[in-house]
This record gives sequence, C-alpha cells and structure tokens, in this order.
Amino acid sequence: MKKKSVLFLCTHNSARSQLAEGLLRALHGKRYEAFSAGTVATRVNPYVSRAMSEIGIDISSHWSKTVDEFATMEFDYVVTVCDNAKEACPYFPGAGKIIHHSFPDPSTFTGSDEEIMAGVRSVRDQIKDWITKTFQGEKDIL
Repeated sequence: MKKKSVLFLCTHNSARSQLAEGLLRALHGKRYEAFSAGTVATRVNPYVSRAMSEIGIDISSHWSKTVDEFATMEFDYVVTVCDNAKEACPYFPGAGKIIHHSFPDPSTFTGSDEEIMAGVRSVRDQIKDWITKTFQGEKDIL
C-alpha cells in the first residue's frame, strides 16, 4: 500500500508544523509520509524539540524549510496549522486536499522556562489529539 503524503505548513516552520510532522510520522508513519515547511524558514524552536523528546519522539534532525522547497511536489493533503499560513498559501498547486486547523503559536509564549514548556506541551498535546482523530482512518478526512 502506497503511503499518503502530508505537508504541514505554518509561518516559520519552527514549532507547530514541526510538531505535526513528527507526531504524524510517529503515530501513523506506516500509512503517511509527513513533511513540514513554513512561509519563511527560521529554526526549529528548542522548546519544541524538548517537548517531543519527552514523549519519545526525536526531531533533533529536523530543520526549518520553506514552502518553496516543496513547490514542485504533489501531496495528498496540505495542512495549514496557523491562520497566517492559510492566508499566505490559500492554494497549493500540488495539494490533493487542503485542510486547516489553527493552533496557538509557541514562539509567542513567555515566562519562566517551565511556563514556556507547559505551553509547548499543551500545543503538542492538542496537535497530537487532532492528528489522532484526523488521520486514524482515511474516511475521517476525505
């Protein structure tokens, strides 16, 4: 069975799309091939890497990529995980289906190290729950 391909998009490809890529790969990697990109590349948020390692998912090899790197590829699903990406990429030429679900932006979290980590964990868990519900069976997203 051929894997379905999924591209997760957010503004900087530093947090939400990285979380989604890592989670989909870990939860449903036998059925889906996951990628992520941003409208502008920056760097992977270190809090995101820490939050993922806490649940046994290593994204330390991930790097921030732009949507331009995937412009010639075709995807079964393109998922925008923030409102800015939805507005910046309302149409993706290689998308079979576009899905949008916005999550809070971890780059805006402030406070102590533990307060920031608590916020990132919350977003991670929200994305994990959404991915579990959305990608557990194709009939759920078609």
